[in-house]
Amino acid sequence: MALRLTVNGEQHSLDVEGDTPLLWVIRDELGLKGTKFGCGAGLCGACTVHLNGQPVRSCSTPAEMAAGGQVQTIEGLGGGDQLHALQQAWIEQGVPQCGYCQSGQIMSAAHLLANNPAPSRDDIVAAMTGNLCRCGTYSRIIAAVESVATGSSNSQEV
Repeated sequence: MALRLTVNGEQHSLDVEGDTPLLWVIRDELGLKGTKFGCGAGLCGACTVHLNGQPVRSCSTPAEMAAGGQVQTIEGLGGGDQLHALQQAWIEQGVPQCGYCQSGQIMSAAHLLANNPAPSRDDIVAAMTGNLCRCGTYSRIIAAVESVATGSSNSQEV
């Protein structure tokens, strides 16, 4: 199947089966390795990307659902050499341990802040609930999102 989609602002024409998970198109066909495979069932959130501005689990999203759409991965979140405010906050708060879930966590947080720039702690917890962290850095994840929302992070590009 000829599939056309835009990933991180670049248009691509790919020859892939329509039922191929978007995750494998991103990783294997486009070589963008920031989006991770976690559970393969859309339950852990490690594979979260934005499709037409909405967070989706790319491991369980067929590529054909993204046809003609706009996909944003963790690689497209910042601006060139500039980190996104959340990426900077992640560093400042020392969020990552193993780091495996982090791209999905950041993509979910970016969606939250794009739609609610001043979330309460409860809003943050609710938005991040679908993303699992095996290392248990939830309190640092919440602190990082709060620091961007309140403007206390050193980078303010959201």
